[in-house]
Amino acid sequence: MKELQFREALQEAMAEEMRKDENVFLMGEEVAEYNGAYKVSKGLLDEFGPKRVIDTPIAELGFTGIGVGAAMNGLRPIVEFMTWNFAVLAFDQIVNSAAKILSMSAGQISAPIVFRGASGSAGQLGQQHSQMFESWMANVPGLKVISVSDPHDAKGLLKSAIVDDDPVCFMESEVMYGDKGMVPTEEYYIPIGKAKVKREGTDVTIVSFNKMMKVAFEAADALAKEGISAEVIDLRTIRPLDHATIVNSVKKTNRLVVVDESWPFGGVSAEIAYEIQKYAFDYLDAPVTRVNAEDVSLPYAPNLVDAYLPNVAKVVQAVNAVSYR
Repeated sequence: MKELQFREALQEAMAEEMRKDENVFLMGEEVAEYNGAYKVSKGLLDEFGPKRVIDTPIAELGFTGIGVGAAMNGLRPIVEFMTWNFAVLAFDQIVNSAAKILSMSAGQISAPIVFRGASGSAGQLGQQHSQMFESWMANVPGLKVISVSDPHDAKGLLKSAIVDDDPVCFMESEVMYGDKGMVPTEEYYIPIGKAKVKREGTDVTIVSFNKMMKVAFEAADALAKEGISAEVIDLRTIRPLDHATIVNSVKKTNRLVVVDESWPFGGVSAEIAYEIQKYAFDYLDAPVTRVNAEDVSLPYAPNLVDAYLPNVAKVVQAVNAVSYR
């Protein structure tokens, strides 16, 4: 094992797959000469050259369309969005072209492409730069959606995304690129569609993903001091959703709290709540409870940012509620 920053794990994943397959290339704003807005692509231009590490204009719709077209013609592009908020401009290509081409061509044309970048709030960045896109993209048949929380999963799942034959939306977080974690020195892949129990427990199940996993772990630590044993599950993949891992946990703990930075209406947490009432209703000792961002656009003031986002106190309160404490 070796210790890598989050950004380094992502860089290694791309470099390894680019060495294996000359059809893999990276494109996006500042990915080449500047080494990436968050230095994720550091060194790739030097190793692979300007034909495979391509700086684009500030035109998400245009360069995403080029990437999707390249994928349809046998290449394997990685399209980096500086933030998924900017990908809104490219939704026509992602949703109407990449996601649908396999179906529209009766299986004759696929789009093996990865769209990756930061999702969610990074503090005082305002309403237009702070949205979570996991539930948006997971609503679209034909897209796979991955949202990672640590360097180990980031590398293994990005490698799996690059070699996958379907379009994959890969969600990161601006505030985690400098996080460090242990990563195997040997090559590895993590299967898409598999959640992971990252902390065993017996009294309540806490499910989360992306940077809210930090909140889940901190809440579990706080709850342990109160004598409550929390099992913590990292979804890792949003679509396809691994409801079986959650169901098996709920059968043991009989309680579920979902921590999701997305807005509550029609989000990932809502889907999980539906799945659990369908497959584990008889095992529940309390209603499924969600801890979401507030149902408003993110304010700018620091105190309102804190009030908007899920936090440890809110999760502890939710666990106490489902535990009737």
